[in-house]
Amino acid sequence: MEFMLQLLKSMVAFFYTPINCNICRQVERTRLGEHWSFNMETAPVFTLICFVVLVFSHSELSEEADVLGVEGSISDGETLISSLETFELGFFSPGKSRNRYLGIWYKNSPEAVVWVANGNNPIAERKGVLTLSDTGNLVLFNQTNSVIWSSNVSGTAQDPVARLLDTGNFVLKDNKSMPESYLWQSFDHPSDTLLPGMKIGWNLKTGEERYLTSWKSADDPSPGNFTYRLDKNGLPQLFIDRGSVKIYRTGPWNGIGFGAVPAVSNLFFKPIVISNENEVYHTYEAASEAITMRLWLNRSGYVQR
Repeated sequence: MEFMLQLLKSMVAFFYTPINCNICRQVERTRLGEHWSFNMETAPVFTLICFVVLVFSHSELSEEADVLGVEGSISDGETLISSLETFELGFFSPGKSRNRYLGIWYKNSPEAVVWVANGNNPIAERKGVLTLSDTGNLVLFNQTNSVIWSSNVSGTAQDPVARLLDTGNFVLKDNKSMPESYLWQSFDHPSDTLLPGMKIGWNLKTGEERYLTSWKSADDPSPGNFTYRLDKNGLPQLFIDRGSVKIYRTGPWNGIGFGAVPAVSNLFFKPIVISNENEVYHTYEAASEAITMRLWLNRSGYVQR
């Protein structure tokens, strides 16, 4: 912003340097601190310049706020913000911890962290850097420039770009070869939170399982004692376990909900179970776009909305 102000002042000086008294009388200017005012009726060129510069700077900022381009980086103190300013991605310290983690949170509620990249590998100082390599991998470096986390995408992308979506999903795609599909997405790697549109369940082709894991403590987002998973054997049902012990079950999916759920519409969210030859998973949709909702497995092993 300071650069833009200096640029405008330079343009003012260039176009309105007094040459004779007639020109002087065409420009009415008063300096009040750092603020300049002009008679716009006698300064059409200045008006046009201001309009072009401001439009250009605004569009540039808005286009880049949610995007990390190839060989770009985000340092500690910098963030990505989704287009509607719902979610923010950057570095944070949970609770009383001084360790730094890369994560995603609600922009208007920074304490509500919904995803963490390096839960097992904290950064000791405020010197973490997230980069997007020219081959199409997100790479996180710590204070010693060591790699502590990566998206680990195989192959090489021709035109990689990473974007933070308003769903809370951080996605990596190849704009040239696969513009409509994702090379990697944070929704495939849940932490302790299930957002609308995320899945927990099984890829039956690869055997990959997605599930929630509680934080160890309020100060430590590394894996805690509890997981929230989908049982794919028989009728799908959700359960919470502590190690190998199942401490809670919802009951089987009945087409409307889990267990003895009455056949009435939920006013806040719609639970969904999909089961086919390729995958079986649970997800949900908010009943309205005006509703902000998350499902959270807390540190005590309880699921909260």
